[in-house]
Amino acid sequence: MLVLITYDVSTETPQGQKRLRQVAKICKNFGQRVQKSVFECLLDPLQLANIRFKLQVTINQEEDSLRIYHLGSNWRPRIEHMGINRPYDPEGPLIR
Repeated sequence: MLVLITYDVSTETPQGQKRLRQVAKICKNFGQRVQKSVFECLLDPLQLANIRFKLQVTINQEEDSLRIYHLGSNWRPRIEHMGINRPYDPEGPLIR
């Protein structure tokens, strides 16, 4: 299933800046960055549980916000792209 992960991490402190880097690194290990704080991830249920756990223990629940949108298996008609940067195909080749 395709999920969209978005986050807003408070970077007013050095700890917040560290959390931001950690959240981005976790997401990058599971998917493709499509905007600065937005990742598209093609995951199976175990991978989804894994990334959800890793993100939950990384963010500060009092200062940060994280959203996971479940686009499911029939995700292609649900995504519309406009503007710069070629759209990312999570089922396509990894190297262009």
